[in-house]
Amino acid sequence: MNQRTNAIIHMLSDAKEPLSLADLAAHFQVSQRTIRNDLNEINATLQQHQLEKLMLKGGRVLLPDDFAQSIPLLVSGDFYTYKLSREERKLVAAAILVNATGYVTLSEIADHLFVSRATIINDLDSIKAYIQQAGLEVHSHASRGLRVEGPESVKRFFLLELLAPGAQEGRQGGATPRKCRLTVEVQQDVVSNLVSVQAGNRVIIQKIINEQEHQHRQFLTDGSFREILFYLGIMVNRSLQGAMLEPQPPVDSDKYYMAQDILRYVTQYCGVTTTEDDIRLLCQMLTRARYMRRESFQNNIVKIQLITRQFIACVSEDLEINLNNDYDFFENLSNHLESVFSAPPATYPESDVIQEVLEDNQDVVDAVQRQLPVLTQYLSRPMTEMEGAYVAVHVCAAIERKKNRELAFRVVVACHAGIGTSRLLLARLKQHFDFQIVDIISAHEATQIKEGMADFVITTVPLQGCPIDYVIVSPLFSDEDYVRVGNKIDALRNSRYLPSRVEVQEVSSKGLIEKIKPVVYETVPKQAPELMKKLRRIIRDYMNQPLEAESEIFSPYLHHLLPASNIELDVECATWQEAVRRSALPLLERGYIEERYIDAMISNIEENGPYVVLSRGFAVPHEGLEQGSVRVGMYLIRLKTPVYFGADELDPVEFVCCLSAVDHKTHLKAFFNLVNMLREDEFKELLHTAKTPEEAAMVIERYEYGTAT
Repeated sequence: MNQRTNAIIHMLSDAKEPLSLADLAAHFQVSQRTIRNDLNEINATLQQHQLEKLMLKGGRVLLPDDFAQSIPLLVSGDFYTYKLSREERKLVAAAILVNATGYVTLSEIADHLFVSRATIINDLDSIKAYIQQAGLEVHSHASRGLRVEGPESVKRFFLLELLAPGAQEGRQGGATPRKCRLTVEVQQDVVSNLVSVQAGNRVIIQKIINEQEHQHRQFLTDGSFREILFYLGIMVNRSLQGAMLEPQPPVDSDKYYMAQDILRYVTQYCGVTTTEDDIRLLCQMLTRARYMRRESFQNNIVKIQLITRQFIACVSEDLEINLNNDYDFFENLSNHLESVFSAPPATYPESDVIQEVLEDNQDVVDAVQRQLPVLTQYLSRPMTEMEGAYVAVHVCAAIERKKNRELAFRVVVACHAGIGTSRLLLARLKQHFDFQIVDIISAHEATQIKEGMADFVITTVPLQGCPIDYVIVSPLFSDEDYVRVGNKIDALRNSRYLPSRVEVQEVSSKGLIEKIKPVVYETVPKQAPELMKKLRRIIRDYMNQPLEAESEIFSPYLHHLLPASNIELDVECATWQEAVRRSALPLLERGYIEERYIDAMISNIEENGPYVVLSRGFAVPHEGLEQGSVRVGMYLIRLKTPVYFGADELDPVEFVCCLSAVDHKTHLKAFFNLVNMLREDEFKELLHTAKTPEEAAMVIERYEYGTAT
C-alpha cells in the first residue's frame, strides 16, 4: 500500500465519527474516485485475511467492529505510525536519494517520511554531509530537485551498510560512517520500500545462493549469507532501474566461478542484465566473506532423503492416493525435513494460510500424524506442532497436483515487476494446471481487466481496483500456493455446479510408447528398432524434464550414473560388510571416494541400522557429506549369493548399489527414479535374470524412460 492509503487507515481509525469520501478527498487533495480506489485496496487486503470489509453508506466510510485489530495487517512499519528521529530521517532521506536514478524533490522526501517540507529543508545540510562522507556528491537543481552522483559500487555499498550494518567493514574506498545506524523498524521499511525487490525475488535469490553453496562446497556463515542476499537484492533493484556498475579491476580468486554461477541464475530468474564487472565485484565480496567449517554442515542429506521416501510411501498407502511419483513433493518435503533434522532446528512462523489448509484437510492431518513415527524415530527430540503442520501442507499440495485438470479455467497472471518473475510463475502454473492464460500483465494494469475476461487472476501482489477475484501467490509458487489456487478452483466449481475434481488417469511415457510401437513396426518394420530407440529418448525428455530451468541443474539421470561400466554381476560376498566394501571399491579406484568413505558407510549401518535397504533385496549404502565423497557416482553389484543386512522382511539382499553424494541436489533425480523403479517387481526380476552388465544397464535405461516392453 502507498503512503496515502496508510494515512487513510489511521485517519479512519482515529476519527470519532465516520469520515466521508468528500472529507478524505479534500484532505489529500485528490478526487473521490481516487479515495474509492484506495478503499478498494484496503478491502482487498482485508478480504485476503478473511476479515470484514469497509462499507460505504451515504458517502461515509463505515468500519467493521474488528477494524482496530486489523490495522497491524494493513500497515507495517510506516512512518505515519513510527515517528522518526532527526538522525533516522537523515539516514532514510539519504537512502531515498542514493537509491534514486534521477532527481528527487524535497516534497517527495517529505511525503515519504510524513513530515513537512520545511523539516526536510532543516535536515538538508546533514543529509548532504552524510552522503558526501561516503564518497558521493549531491547535486542540486532549482526546478528538479536533488541528484546523487558517484560510482555505482559506492552507491550499492552505501545502501548495503544501511541494511546490514558492519557488512562492509574493511572495504577500501568510500564507506558509510559506522556511527550511524537505522533502528530495526526503519531498516525493515527501507528494505521493503526503497532498496530491495519484491519478496518473490528475495526468495529466488536466497535459493540460488543456497544451491551454489552446495555446488561449490563453500558454506557461508549466517552473517555473510545475509550480506550477500541483501547485496544481490540491491543489485537487482538497481539493475532494473538501469544503473550499471562501473569497470572493476580483474580478480584472482577461487571464488570467481561461484560468483559467476550465482549471477548467471540471478540474471535468468530476476530478469536483469549483469556484466563481467558485476561478477568481479561479487567475487570480491565472496572472497572477503566468512565460511563455516565443513564439519559443521549438515551431512545426513541422503539419509533424510531415504526417510522422506519411506514417509511418502506410508502416507500414500494411508490415504490410498499414490504420491510416490511426484518429484516436486519429494524434493520439497526432503528440503523441509533437512531443516527439521538440523541442530538447532529451524523455526517456522505461524501462518493463517497454514491453519486454513489444515482446517480444510483434516483427513490429511490425521494421516500425517499416524505416519509421523516414520520420521520421529530418527529424531532425538519430539517434532513440534508447526513442523508437523508444514509436513501436512506438503502432502496437501501433492494431492492438489494430482487432481483433475479437464476443465481449463481462464486466468490472468499479474506480477509486480520483472519479466523473469512472470516467466517463472507461468512455468510453475503450466506444470501443474491446465489453465488457459488469457493475459500476463503488470499489477498496475489490474484496473484495465474487464469483467468476464477471465475466471480469476493469479497475482504476486494485492491488486488495486481489480474487478474480478484474485488469488495472491509467491513467484516460486509454494505448496501453500498450490492449495490456495486449488481452493479457488473448487469454489468456482461449486458456484457453477460443476462436478468435483477427481483423479485423472496418469499419462506415462510407457503407455504412450505401447500405443505407438505397433504402428511403427507395421509402417516401417526394418527401421522400427532404431526409430523406437529415438522415440523413447524424445518422449522421455518431453515428459520427464521439469519445466523450470532450475531442475536442470546438476541432476543426471540414473542411467547416466549406472552405465554398463558401473555394473557388475554375480559377485561373491559372505557378509553385508563385504558387499558394501565390494560395491564401493570401483568408485575408490576411480577417485570418486576416499578410503574413509567405505569405513564410514559400514559404521553408519552398524550405528543406525539397515535403513539403506530400500526395497526387498536392494540396498543403497552411502555416507553423509564430508565423509570422503569426491564426485557424485554409483556402482551396482549383483551378488551371486544374497546376504542378510538385518532388514527383516526386506532381507536377503541381492543388489548393492553404492552411492557417492557430494551435495543435496546432484543425485536427487537419479535417486528418485531408482526408488520408484524398485516399486516394480518386474524391474528387479529383469535385473535378476540379466546375463551381462550391458543387458542390466539397458533394463535400467528402459525403465527410467518408462518404456519397458
